[in-house]
Amino acid sequence: MSIYFDASQNFFHLSNNEISYIIGIEKKQYLTHRYFGPRLAEYHQVNQLQMIDRGFATNPISEERTFSLNTLPLETSTQGSLDYRVSNYQFRNIDGHCITNFAYDHFEISEGKRPLEGLPSLRGDQGQTLAIYLVDSIQSLEMVLYYTIYEDLPVITRSVSYTNNGTQIVYIENAGSMLLDFPRCDFDLLTFNGAHTNEATIHRQALHPGIQKIASTRGTSSPQHHPFLGLADRYTNEDQGDVYGFHFIYSGNFVAQAEVEQYGSTRIQIGINPETFEWKLSPGTTFQTPEVVLNFSRKGFNQLSQTFHTLYQTYLIPKQWQQEERPILLNSWEGNYFDFTEEDLIRQAQLASTLGIELFVLDDGWFGQRTDDTTSLGDWYVNNAKLPNGIEHLADVIHQQKMKFGLWFEPEMISVKSRLFERHPEWSLQVPNYPQTQGRQQLVLNLSLPEVQDHLIQMLIAYLSSNKIDYIKWDMNRHLTEVGSFLLPNDQQKEVSHRYVLGLYRILSEVTERFPQVLFENCSSGGGRFDPGMIAYMPQTWASDNTDALCRSKIQYGYSYLYPPIMMGAHVSDSPNHQVGRNTPLESRFLIAMSGNFGYEIAIEKQSPQELEMIKEQIIFYKKHRKLLQFGQFYRLKELDASYSTAWLFKNETEALLVYSNGLAQPAQTVQYLKTKYLEESALYKDMNTEEIYSGSELNHAGILIPRIKGDFNCFYIHWTVIR
Repeated sequence: MSIYFDASQNFFHLSNNEISYIIGIEKKQYLTHRYFGPRLAEYHQVNQLQMIDRGFATNPISEERTFSLNTLPLETSTQGSLDYRVSNYQFRNIDGHCITNFAYDHFEISEGKRPLEGLPSLRGDQGQTLAIYLVDSIQSLEMVLYYTIYEDLPVITRSVSYTNNGTQIVYIENAGSMLLDFPRCDFDLLTFNGAHTNEATIHRQALHPGIQKIASTRGTSSPQHHPFLGLADRYTNEDQGDVYGFHFIYSGNFVAQAEVEQYGSTRIQIGINPETFEWKLSPGTTFQTPEVVLNFSRKGFNQLSQTFHTLYQTYLIPKQWQQEERPILLNSWEGNYFDFTEEDLIRQAQLASTLGIELFVLDDGWFGQRTDDTTSLGDWYVNNAKLPNGIEHLADVIHQQKMKFGLWFEPEMISVKSRLFERHPEWSLQVPNYPQTQGRQQLVLNLSLPEVQDHLIQMLIAYLSSNKIDYIKWDMNRHLTEVGSFLLPNDQQKEVSHRYVLGLYRILSEVTERFPQVLFENCSSGGGRFDPGMIAYMPQTWASDNTDALCRSKIQYGYSYLYPPIMMGAHVSDSPNHQVGRNTPLESRFLIAMSGNFGYEIAIEKQSPQELEMIKEQIIFYKKHRKLLQFGQFYRLKELDASYSTAWLFKNETEALLVYSNGLAQPAQTVQYLKTKYLEESALYKDMNTEEIYSGSELNHAGILIPRIKGDFNCFYIHWTVIR
């Protein structure tokens, strides 16, 4: 791994064993993007820039009509300064002008990677960082572009800091984290879009002239658009072809866009959404942007996924959870909803313990006067009518059953029908003279306020200090409206959305660092805020409120492009399913949930003796293969089709497990052979059901005959052990 500056030719070369990234300096002032892709042993500027006198091209050097910022491949750019493409930053001074003139000043190379103040980011134990300083000498502004390259992965991270070294206030109207120009446009654009209960739907389309954009203005990263863009060669599939992935480590409003411009280049830009953002940059202050991960694969989408999985498991989630096995849980929600008593929960926990379940989670309904979703958010005191002996007593009983105990919270919300709202109506997001909009009959606490942050930190500390709670499910069930703050002056109201996210990160950082032994699960009505920013504090996320196993196979398939299965909460629920009404076999529900972070969310006392015996056997099976399923390598073996048929593979050095689903049954089914593709070619694999022995090469290339399956959504698995 190295970062090298060629002073004679004015370029930086960032490289490791897999990739190179090259930045040029033109006219001793402008940063140009020269290359990103497979490793170059050396670089001598063979791909020299072509300068052409273009019509309508503005020229910063009047006598050089072939030199235009509007046609150069750049590393950063702004509007109003000779480049008309999408911009990565924008300032406005106190006179109302938005012109800046940043020029290259100097650089620094350092070992490792600095943390970003107040923001989650990748750790950089095995990285090296390049900081490139640009200065606007007229207004005494400084911009620093940060690039970290990792030693062992085809990954670069980027972020930017903006500093006001002058004497006048300036306003940042656009604080992008990354801009990158490719000299071609023959890519497919990959995004993950959807809705509540239909998250992570893969969309792939050819780039076309103009701007293709995804964004959120909801206050969260959102289930509608995931903060990710991919650029793939047209022939790229799971196993072959070049693909670039850009992932934003941020949990609030974002924009991610690709612009195909007039001469056939493609610009990628990612950052905080400027539609809902502005920042007052006072003299002597700095604004730091969130981080973007740049990932490159030469072997298709599966290799891209492998890199993301390793990167986030190694360098993003809290260190104590990197190799910690996750417990099998029973969540009370779909089995009880708001209707339960202490006696009900204890009986359910006792039954769960006999089945081998390891964690009992009490979901919504345990606090305040909470009998439905119209009341009591913010009143985090125990509902004595339901739990007369309190949370600690219930936790003690659960622990006596040799299980851990977990509890649901929705800390960011407040009900109008609550004691907290009566005492502090000013704590909710609001704009003077306008009504407060309720969603799900609740309001949002203004996490940009330090006193609200302090209140939530102290509330959570009070519960966790008892050492009786082993797991927290942190939910967030509505998006932000009336985003304003009475504490901030008029010219800082557009800071509230970002300050909200910073407040959330402060709460999470303080609580999770103080209680590292507590397992936190991120949730926002499922995947409404499933992003790398939250993963930095909570190592797993409830992937969707849709627990239908067929739907979940698609949702988990989509999220697997970016996150390993251990990060995706997945539960066996009742049939017919509560969200879509579908009847599915218990075995199929198990195999899909087993392919994520495994648990149950069922009315456990209503299961038949036969179903309880099956559940007990499922738990035994899962415990036997837990290390493989939670920490093994994960590969998708076929692309998702219209029938929702899926196949994926878990493997490590000693075993492999394949899960196949036929999805929705089809007529006139063709003969199918499924190739495993990723097993060790020279190894011998023993099928533990049939005791047949096969070479890895024949499983990889000749494939397994898929039996004719009738009926919807029938799944099966094959487990092999390596015998040589």
